[in-house]
Amino acid sequence: MKHMHYTEVEEQIPAEEGVKDVTVRWVISDKDGAENFAMRVFTFQPGGHTPHHTHDWEHELFMLEGLAVLRSGEEKIPFRPGEFAFIRENELHQIRNEGKVPAVVICLIPYKHKN
Repeated sequence: MKHMHYTEVEEQIPAEEGVKDVTVRWVISDKDGAENFAMRVFTFQPGGHTPHHTHDWEHELFMLEGLAVLRSGEEKIPFRPGEFAFIRENELHQIRNEGKVPAVVICLIPYKHKN
């Protein structure tokens, strides 16, 4: 079993092009023996965002703190604490912190290569 506070996990800067003022903590991953899903915690500084992008895996998101905007194609949807979102594979999306404080989002992704 792995049990700890998410802030005890090292913050990393995502390698994807187009990321601005965002950090990620891989709180559960294949390094922990998780064979199906990874859990990540993203922190978006004010003005921080992911690129407007797609990929061939789904996301499950849960907003913990702050305020952000989810962009699905050209639609912009407010994203507040306690809310969740499901982003389908190949869906054009972006998360952008348009608030004045950091936004913290839990993100689950599957290991697509596993059957």
